[in-house]
Amino acid sequence: MTVESIPVKAAPKALAWQGDELVSGCGRRWDRDGVERKAVLAWSYPFDAGTTSASGRYSAVYQERGTQGVLLEGERVVRALNRSDYQAPNYDYPLALGTLGDGREVVVHCPDEYNVLQVEDVASGERLTAGRREPQDVFHSRLSLSPDGRYLLAVGWFWHPFGIAMVYDTALALTDPATLDGEGLLPAAAVLTGEVTAGCWLDVDRLVLATGTEGGSGGAESTLPARHLGVWSVSEGRWLHRNPIANAEPGVLLLPRGDHVISLFGHPRLLDTATGRLVAEWPEVDVPMKATCFGVSHVPSPVAALHPDGTRLAIAQAQSLALITLP
Repeated sequence: MTVESIPVKAAPKALAWQGDELVSGCGRRWDRDGVERKAVLAWSYPFDAGTTSASGRYSAVYQERGTQGVLLEGERVVRALNRSDYQAPNYDYPLALGTLGDGREVVVHCPDEYNVLQVEDVASGERLTAGRREPQDVFHSRLSLSPDGRYLLAVGWFWHPFGIAMVYDTALALTDPATLDGEGLLPAAAVLTGEVTAGCWLDVDRLVLATGTEGGSGGAESTLPARHLGVWSVSEGRWLHRNPIANAEPGVLLLPRGDHVISLFGHPRLLDTATGRLVAEWPEVDVPMKATCFGVSHVPSPVAALHPDGTRLAIAQAQSLALITLP
């Protein structure tokens, strides 16, 4: 398990793999030998965060604790993005890029109200979930689509504040947008014992949720206690696994790798989702200690990318990119 270091003049705001090259959402690129190449157009202030679609065709840069963003196709500006300014300085910008089952690439965000999720066609800007809405008082923050685009995971929070997760059926939302305003497919009771801080999709059916230190440690088998890692099956509507996370906060970012996840808090850790067991860790690689997606004190989110073949993990450092060869 080796760790290589690629020097950089400035830490990238986003990372994604395209073949064996690393790219950022701001026009920078690193080849296999670590040589940096810059695009003609590069984005900087006021944008301090970004994301890239799985296809690599689209990307977005935005203000993590602001209201503005830009949607890009390569280096071409597709359109400006925005969100409600209500509490915007206190929680991370909600945005995901992905592909629906019919092949359409979409952006999922909250362009009008903090609690109203919208699905839009990336290329045309057509709103696919227009209609009458009755949203709950929930702040949606970290969004992710399942690999087949069928489901949407939203990790956010509600007052007082407390972290929560919701799962929605995107196919159903296209015919009845109001389904994005309800409880969804993940019962609220299943995630109210422990405060959800992070989540990701293992595959088209299973998702992983992690809870922080807030909340209770007990509860029924239908709940996920504090400081636990849980695997939920959407089709079965139940927890497949629920295990304590050993000696660590999970942070806000999980990256899936087979039946493992990479947890990023302080430094990267590789966890077994079936047991919660620590498989490997790299304390020499610095990662922001960000516990939740909300809070008055803003800690930047970790910037990391896992190679599609699962062998290499890239993590942005202040003055370098750390490249970890995984076991």
